[in-house]
Amino acid sequence: MKRIFLLLFLVAAGTLAAQVRFEDFFTDKTMRLDYVRAGNDKGCTLYFEQLKQEQYWSGNKNSLIDPFEYGHYRYYIFDSASGKMIYSRGYNSLFDEWETTEEARIIPRSFYETVIFPYPKKTVKIELHGRLRDGSYVKQFEMYANPDDKFIRKEKPLDYPVTKVVDNGDPQKCVDIVFLPDGYSAAEMDKFMKDVKTYADYIFGCSPYRENKNKINIWAVQAPSMESGVDNPGEGVWKNNILGMSYYATDVERYLMTLDIKTVRDLAGLTPYDNICIISNSSKYGGGAIYNYYTSFPNENNNGAYLITHEFGHHFCALGDEYYTSEVSVEEYYKPGIEPYEANLTTLVNFDKKWKDMMDKNTPIPTPSTPEYKSTLGVFEGGGYVAKGVYRPMQDCSMKTITYDNFCPVCKKAIIAMIKYYTD
Repeated sequence: MKRIFLLLFLVAAGTLAAQVRFEDFFTDKTMRLDYVRAGNDKGCTLYFEQLKQEQYWSGNKNSLIDPFEYGHYRYYIFDSASGKMIYSRGYNSLFDEWETTEEARIIPRSFYETVIFPYPKKTVKIELHGRLRDGSYVKQFEMYANPDDKFIRKEKPLDYPVTKVVDNGDPQKCVDIVFLPDGYSAAEMDKFMKDVKTYADYIFGCSPYRENKNKINIWAVQAPSMESGVDNPGEGVWKNNILGMSYYATDVERYLMTLDIKTVRDLAGLTPYDNICIISNSSKYGGGAIYNYYTSFPNENNNGAYLITHEFGHHFCALGDEYYTSEVSVEEYYKPGIEPYEANLTTLVNFDKKWKDMMDKNTPIPTPSTPEYKSTLGVFEGGGYVAKGVYRPMQDCSMKTITYDNFCPVCKKAIIAMIKYYTD
């Protein structure tokens, strides 16, 4: 019955997407909803902050209803007059990781968050939904937004030079990636631009981005920081940097992230963008990424090629971590008995909807991690931060080990599907 319902839902969503004409409901600008999510390991409450108009909408006008099931959160935009759903997306935030940490059991915290969608022509209803740990969704927030509301902010809070580094055409027909700097002083902007080209080349040198290079635009915003470098609380280093990037996010040394998503969005909004990459001026190993939010990595680490492609996999199409031996702050991130939404992880609860159809029928499930199956697409135990109960597609992949240009067929399929979402 669940499969029948899912099939009917996907068919309905596809039909709805075909019926939503961009020009009937939206303009070529962006509406941004800013809000605060506050809570602990038991749950959260959302509080409205502001609505903001940004100058570009770069998304594909034909991809208005999200066809994927990715993310811990989803938002839906409805035409207020008819009640028709006219836009939806899935996304993650730092809160959904933090709420599974030990700290979340001790003290409540608040996190600034944002979502964006095409700027509506008429009043819309916005709904924000959260995925419970059993896989179901619950509505957490709703509000109406009148595009003519005088309180919608329209100023540029930040204004810096923008460069289109790689131009492959119309933003609404390409994947648009914007690179933002953190910890680069005004005297280091040339260094930042050189780093943008280096890391763009790392993306283009990795399959399947390499085969789809002509569908990707690269932008850069030259926004200097007052000081050079980024925060490292573990070493007592604090810098006056524009985005507030810091190691030890959620108390893991290598996790290089920022809570200041407001400034991140303000800078990114100076360009047409779909995805955000933040380069930190640092040589220390680290990074991180949040689905449909941003990717983070340092500029001078020897593993830079791996870091950007691995982390961008999280951000771009919600690929899951396939390793299970490294330190992480999250606890019980994947519940037993629940199928993960990530395309490259499974608990075998509903493996039919994952990569089963891509496998040789003679490959055993689960698949032994033996030399015989070293290069075989299978179901190998260990992934999602745990050694037991979560399975991955290959014995090795860029989502498991520090390797470059080593995505498995399942990860490649997910990346290609997302490229098509933005460009077809």
